[in-house]
Amino acid sequence: MGYEVDLVVPIKRLDRAKSRLRGAVPASEHADLVLALLLDTVTAAAQAGGVRRVLVVCEDERIPAALAGTGVECVDERGLPGLNAALAFAAEYLCAPNSTVGALQADLPALRPADLSAAIEEAAGRRAYCADRPGTGTTLLLAAPGEPLRPRFGRRSADAHVATGAVRVGGSLASLRCDVDTESDLAVAAGIGLGKFTLARTTAASSG
Repeated sequence: MGYEVDLVVPIKRLDRAKSRLRGAVPASEHADLVLALLLDTVTAAAQAGGVRRVLVVCEDERIPAALAGTGVECVDERGLPGLNAALAFAAEYLCAPNSTVGALQADLPALRPADLSAAIEEAAGRRAYCADRPGTGTTLLLAAPGEPLRPRFGRRSADAHVATGAVRVGGSLASLRCDVDTESDLAVAAGIGLGKFTLARTTAASSG
């Protein structure tokens, strides 16, 4: 692989994130589940070939503490107006001449490092995106080397990213496409194989 990617992973305050996932665990454990999803995502990303840096941009003091010792960087920046603004801020924070920046969603608890590496290799330096399981959202966005990220996350973000010139990659990479918004999504991720943090959290909830 001829280039490496710096990945940005944005996440809301834990108690406000993943509202559609409420009920998967007791209400008092919802924030812990959201944090587990993040930890499995970024620790897998940090192990992927072709990834140089992983930066989490957050607005929650619990997240930097949880990431300590993982090798994942974190910046706590409050007041950014939405996901795309957070991504643009973090991409600028990482900016280096001729670097390649990407955005990865924070809710990929079954992510396999090899799948992320395969998507980066398939992109081959092009602006690219990986769609979610339904095909309408985006789990990974990669800029071309030296180019701005120009994120367009939101409703039908896959089409929005195609409109910016991104090519689709990772169509067969199940773990990279399996973002978790609902309990049914979590069940699909469990079928692929949850990371250790999410597995521990869901196992504790079910046994309690």
